Amino acid sequence: MNADLLVDLDQYRANLAALRTYAPSALQMAVVKANAYGHGMVPMARAARQGGADWLGVATPAEALELRAAGDRGPLLCWLAVPGAPFAELIDADVEVTASGVDQLQAIAAAGDRPRVQLKVDTGLSRNGAFGPQWDDLVAAAARLQEAGSIEVTGIWSHFASADEPENPSNDHQESVFRAAVDQLAAAGVDPGLRHLANSAAAVTRPSSHFDLVRMGIAAYGIDPDPAVHVPEVRPVLTARTVLANVKRVPAGASVSYGWRWTADRETTLGLVPVGYGEGIHRTASNRAEVGFDGNRVPVRGTICMDQLVVDLGDQPARIGDPVTVFGPGDDGEPTAQDWADAAGTIAYEIVTRLAGRWSRTYRGER
Repeated sequence: MNADLLVDLDQYRANLAALRTYAPSALQMAVVKANAYGHGMVPMARAARQGGADWLGVATPAEALELRAAGDRGPLLCWLAVPGAPFAELIDADVEVTASGVDQLQAIAAAGDRPRVQLKVDTGLSRNGAFGPQWDDLVAAAARLQEAGSIEVTGIWSHFASADEPENPSNDHQESVFRAAVDQLAAAGVDPGLRHLANSAAAVTRPSSHFDLVRMGIAAYGIDPDPAVHVPEVRPVLTARTVLANVKRVPAGASVSYGWRWTADRETTLGLVPVGYGEGIHRTASNRAEVGFDGNRVPVRGTICMDQLVVDLGDQPARIGDPVTVFGPGDDGEPTAQDWADAAGTIAYEIVTRLAGRWSRTYRGER
């Protein structure tokens, strides 16, 4: 099946350069977790290093170790580990790890010779990180272990809950809590090291949160963190493209796909697009999304299936094998990932990140 994700590495590097202008005094971390938001982790990591990213960020130990196995040797932070995580391997691979509690910090300290550790404080997202008395205990343990030479604290960080809503009062609250946590760590005799709080949205809209490093995720891939947080200097990196697998002329009254949720009110041409929810296409976008065909947008008709979806080509000439753009930058009138997110009732992050199954990937601008 000819279903391909075209990834523009030159554009990705250009996006990182453009985003650097928002936080010129801070280091830049390119976040490549979750297979680089669906773009392919190893090629995107390599392009990020070439583009001058100071750090890479991943969620899981497996992601960090995959990057090291692929040859990456630069500063790399891993932040999501469960009991039994391979801390010894991470330390041997010179990966900086995150501690979100005392037990985790002790496990890290026991796994290697003076491992480099960053501490995560929960400032209000109520996800990972230490909060309240847990943070007090983590600070005390970090001070004790560092004094004993068992660890080296290299950073403190947290994550916004509502940075994509710049006026949300939670942003002020979280930044205030973060500043207090930094001061508490310093008061315990531990140099906080790298302080980082800002994600893509905060890097663009909240200069006070830049501190020493900003973490560039979705915006680096050319997608706005939210429609309300538009970043005009970047453009999408990924184009999802395929070809028509079938073309047929149907009469008025012909119904389409499972459940007959769309019926033609006129004679029309239907095109079969050979991707579906097995490739990560959202079924919830049935009868709502569009694809690009021959310079036009054409609507998805009926229920999106596991391996295929149907589009209404109207009276446009079409042949089997003609190209289709499921989504892309929008330069040629095709829908974007945000358009698909709107149709599916979700966020653009999910549209690109969940791409899976039988796509191949083609990289433009490899060095």
